Amino acid sequence: MKKNVDILVIDDEQVILDAIKKITDYENLTSDICLNAKEALKFLELNEYKLVLCDIMMPDIDGFELLKIFKQKRITTPVVITTGFSTLENAVKALYEGAIGFIPKPFSIEELVSIIKRGIEYGNIFNKRKKSVLFNNGVSVDFVPCPPKYSRLGYDSWINLADEGLVKIGITDLFLKSIGLVKEVELLNPEDTIYQGGTCLKIMDDNDSLHQLLAPISGKIIEINEKIILNKSLLEKDPYFSGWIYKMIPANLESELENITPCSSDI
Repeated sequence: MKKNVDILVIDDEQVILDAIKKITDYENLTSDICLNAKEALKFLELNEYKLVLCDIMMPDIDGFELLKIFKQKRITTPVVITTGFSTLENAVKALYEGAIGFIPKPFSIEELVSIIKRGIEYGNIFNKRKKSVLFNNGVSVDFVPCPPKYSRLGYDSWINLADEGLVKIGITDLFLKSIGLVKEVELLNPEDTIYQGGTCLKIMDDNDSLHQLLAPISGKIIEINEKIILNKSLLEKDPYFSGWIYKMIPANLESELENITPCSSDI
């Protein structure tokens, strides 16, 4: 029988593994650690995990290759990618390839704990959805997927084409469901430029954990949805329509759309 463990941590630096192990122990989370992806795949055959935390740069199989192996083997355990080579391109690629989160090194204890808890909750939501679909004739209300005409960066943020060459961006319902109640939001300003894979919004949840939303597209902000400043519950009640966050002039729309997922593929 497989053993149930909260987290599998994969990194080729023992000092990183030891540090993460101490943090997870402090948070009362069980964890296994391993120095390479080949060893990790053996761990996955023996145990059930709620989350995998994996470095990109490793000597045998890197983090991106591991995500592809997960797809091939239909391993559904959520993966958070970590890296000391933090680039916007790596963040975008990680989410496009199936990771549910991306955290650059060095990270703070608070940042690590926040993304671990969000990642575990992603898994809980997906497991509930599977059971709901199985036992309720395909009906699930655990989260609302983004509309078919939209596109998304991982399960973080969405983009929708607006009028006159503009776009709107916002937060997916799954991201919101995974963090709990929204306590505060930290928005950027009109005229600010954001970049695909870069932080475009910070959210404080009701447990005072800070979450960073990655932008689905690059461009210049021309309008902020002031309604969500006055009424943050709009984000949770209607994330795809009245709960949008920015209206933007896209910078590289055609090329960047290739890096994100059409929501029609979720149907």
